[in-house]
Amino acid sequence: MLQGFRVLDLTRMLAGPYASMILADLGAEVIKIEPPEGDEIRKMGPPFVKGESAYFMAVNRGKKSVVLDLRDPKAREAFDRLAAEADVVLDNFRPGVMDRLGIGHARLHALNPKLVLCSLTSFGETGPMRDLPAFDLVVQAWSGALSMTGEPGGPPARLGIPLGDLAGGIYSAVGILGALLQRSRTGKGARLELSLLDCLTAMATYLAQYWFADGRVPGPQGTGHMSCVPYGAYRVADGWIVIGVFTERFWKGFSRALGHPEWAEDARWASNELRVKNRAELEGLIGAVLAARPAAAWLERLQAEGVSAAPVLTLDRTLGLEQLILRGMVPAVRHPVAGEMKTLGDPILRGAPRPSPRLGEHTEEVLRGIAAR
Repeated sequence: MLQGFRVLDLTRMLAGPYASMILADLGAEVIKIEPPEGDEIRKMGPPFVKGESAYFMAVNRGKKSVVLDLRDPKAREAFDRLAAEADVVLDNFRPGVMDRLGIGHARLHALNPKLVLCSLTSFGETGPMRDLPAFDLVVQAWSGALSMTGEPGGPPARLGIPLGDLAGGIYSAVGILGALLQRSRTGKGARLELSLLDCLTAMATYLAQYWFADGRVPGPQGTGHMSCVPYGAYRVADGWIVIGVFTERFWKGFSRALGHPEWAEDARWASNELRVKNRAELEGLIGAVLAARPAAAWLERLQAEGVSAAPVLTLDRTLGLEQLILRGMVPAVRHPVAGEMKTLGDPILRGAPRPSPRLGEHTEEVLRGIAAR
């Protein structure tokens, strides 16, 4: 898809590297420019595999590592030569750092007007919060996500996956792809400026629109849904399952699966709106019925009726699912230091990824290539 495109990746930690990893998965040549000490995330752990950070390997697969100390004029000259032939420059420095390094966006566009420049910061380059530091947890707190996660009446809970960072990475990759498409039509580059707070807040979607509509502030919802019943995690005889009766047509099948077809005719539950209104009473009845049988028995019944349901799996069981393995989502790679190991696959192309690079592994190869031009 992106074969022939070159991305200069000045990012570190998680959000920016996740964006550039998506581009690498799609076939772009991603050159990760690292300082002599390397991306800080190379030291993140445990766990380490033969001294290599599992965290780093997770978000830097398929890239080339080039060490350049951009405070050195000679290194900046080499960077300029790379930028002159690149398609994208991606950074997640704080506002103003690119200019202080002598590789500001105006200068890069003067050097190569076709460049797509993308900057990803915590809070953006404008506004009163622009200079505040933040990691994923802080972004989750500012965005409201923390206040809506966890059980009602409980303390705030962090999302299990670092969605504040990942949202910024995904939106950056999408923005870059859109800018490259626009460039193919106009011949002109673009400057994109994104913030983690903007990106995660945008993912509030219908919850934000609910507040705009009626002024009610959403709170912690556990696994439930503000607008749908039954929907959530339910205890069964040997653990937990989730059930989602998201549209009206599944309600009768759900009632039959639980052995209570009369619920479908009960005036208290005649519509989803009424089920939401009478949530506590209905959820009590459902919970009492589900507790009597094990997960496998309920899943067989529910799935036979076409009702969406699943066991609550731990990650090790998820990564052992035949469904994911057959679709290439748990491939093996051979890392130059860590050796052969499993990793996550690319959900778009589902090909076997290349491993993450050792620090400076491709410096000589890349710099020799630009010196020969």
